Amino acid sequence: MEIETYVASLASSTPTPGGGSAAAIVASMGAALVAMVARIVASNPKYADRHDLANDLLAKAEKLRQRSLAARHEDERAYGLVVAATGLPKSTPEEKTARVTALQSAFAQAATAPLAAAEDAKLIATLAERALALGNAHLFGDLGTAAEFASAALASAAMNVRGNHSYMKDRALIEKQTALLERYERECASLVARVRFEVSRAFART
Repeated sequence: MEIETYVASLASSTPTPGGGSAAAIVASMGAALVAMVARIVASNPKYADRHDLANDLLAKAEKLRQRSLAARHEDERAYGLVVAATGLPKSTPEEKTARVTALQSAFAQAATAPLAAAEDAKLIATLAERALALGNAHLFGDLGTAAEFASAALASAAMNVRGNHSYMKDRALIEKQTALLERYERECASLVARVRFEVSRAFART
């Protein structure tokens, strides 16, 4: 789907794509920026001593870029399950029970999808922070943007996780997912803060 078509679809009255899907797109752009920086450094003889790091970052960034794009479809699929379960009949006690069971299963899947996306966003922030070591200050703005995209994607994914938790009754699953989510948030915040600091310092020297 072309980006113009996707954004138009996002702006439409249909429930999907929605926030989780858009967050995955933002994450993929963060990964793409890390990949771009790594490619430029890997192709420049001036940075020969950092080519191994650049190629390692490139491979990891490309994997996360593709995984984030796939996460967009997974988020849309998971939310579709919620929509489908909401539309189930509820005229009899048996139908009501079946509907509640289907909804709880759907909400659990709808929380699991953005939780995985949140972890990937944290990993993208990790790559942006590691890429500072490539040493090309001309590209630090791109790494800063990558880190900010990762941070925004994680924050958006976290809202979707917690939003689905508000409808779930499985306290054990909620607590497990919340602990993971809070860890991703702490780790990402630390990484992004370091990238911001180094980018600001590099800009101050120019």
